[in-house]
Amino acid sequence: MNISPPERRDIFDRILSLPLLRRLYPFYRKHREGLLYLFFGAVTTVVSWVSFYFFCYPLGMGELIANVLSWILAVLVAFLTNRIWVFSEAVTGRDGFFLQMLLFFGSRVATLAVEEVILLIFVTWLAFDAMIVKIIGNLIVLLLNYILSKIFVFHTKKDPTGRVCSGETDTTEEKP
Repeated sequence: MNISPPERRDIFDRILSLPLLRRLYPFYRKHREGLLYLFFGAVTTVVSWVSFYFFCYPLGMGELIANVLSWILAVLVAFLTNRIWVFSEAVTGRDGFFLQMLLFFGSRVATLAVEEVILLIFVTWLAFDAMIVKIIGNLIVLLLNYILSKIFVFHTKKDPTGRVCSGETDTTEEKP
């Protein structure tokens, strides 16, 4: 007998089960990953913008240093929220977790480089307003981060028989 595990319900499923929001639930279930990515992307973006502003203006740090510090905070928030709520793939074991974290941070380093180049050109060299350039750069980075997370970090690799490869992400747990 093959009994599938119960459907995962999180806080967002419960909120959308409330009487006033029940009509939105089918749309949410259909587009769950994208909606949660946008929601937590917005949370991460707010963390990035607020911390960048704080480091850059009240503390008087240069825009490139302020951006790296805000990036560190934002990536920590992004990893935790993406891992817990956005992408349903769960890694197996400690090695899988650290590999997933390494891939996540590695992909974010690539988009940090993109954002640093944008800031260098438009703020440092061309003297545009730092916050405006930061916001535009974040929009570009948000799209790149989703693509990299979806393709390289939170995905499931399967062998030709359809079984999940060892040490990779796994969405189901088989019980004897």
